[in-house]
Amino acid sequence: MTCSSLIDRVFQQETINFFLTNRIPRRLATRFMGWFSHIEHPIVRNFSIGTWKLFAGNLNLQEARKTAFTSLHDCFVRELKDGARPIDARPEVIVSPCDGIIGAFGRIGNTTLIQAKGFSYTLEDLMIDPQLAATYRDGTYVTLRLTSAMYHRFHAPYACHVNEVTYISGDTWNVNPTALKRIERLYCENERALVPTRLDGSTEQISLVPIAAILVASIHFNFIDVALNLTYRGPNLIPCHASFCKGDEMGYFQHGSTIIVLSTGGLKPSDNVREGETIRMGEPLLRHR
Repeated sequence: MTCSSLIDRVFQQETINFFLTNRIPRRLATRFMGWFSHIEHPIVRNFSIGTWKLFAGNLNLQEARKTAFTSLHDCFVRELKDGARPIDARPEVIVSPCDGIIGAFGRIGNTTLIQAKGFSYTLEDLMIDPQLAATYRDGTYVTLRLTSAMYHRFHAPYACHVNEVTYISGDTWNVNPTALKRIERLYCENERALVPTRLDGSTEQISLVPIAAILVASIHFNFIDVALNLTYRGPNLIPCHASFCKGDEMGYFQHGSTIIVLSTGGLKPSDNVREGETIRMGEPLLRHR
């Protein structure tokens, strides 16, 4: 196979993937999957989990705390056995809040971040709140993409406090690399939440921005009493008062999606952070400069 024919084949596969996952009624498909994944009938459960295993490829249920699941949703949001994700306890290290594939990362240019090669977006568009966006001007960011087979719970990257969560309704585009190369400002279009945190014993701040996607538009936080999904109607700003130790669970996605980690300028990516590499929750993500 020549180089040009290989490129054509890859392009065709990406095009098919894009149309299959995006040129459908995305919100309707997402709400249907939310309903379907909760069905606890044994035949439906076994068929759906079996199909998921077939297409997910690297689904690892050996780490799961439970050995049997009541539904597809139960499997999606599975907890892990104790010790499955060691937490780096060094005080200078901010750990990854989730399992994920590292996407774009680095310094924020004023308020501009990179989505994919050739595409950028701004903190103002992502966060809506200009004052909060200004906090991270010239800071650092790391994008973490969760695939469907990964562990879907997210955790505190450091000992911290959360006093509010902001919910921003939006679309449900797929957030895979194919869509990121085709849809400008995709992260700013999708359903998402803003979770500003204040780190204990530090002047630095971190915000987690969980972003939902097609079939995944539901974000659950353990410290607020509502699920943020396509049926949620407000309020957009949800006050709360929650404290976490490094590694404490904060919530989960219903399937898999993306978390953008924003930090102020005194933090930088850890040496192990490389685009395209897989990182596990609890491993070093950022460190103090």
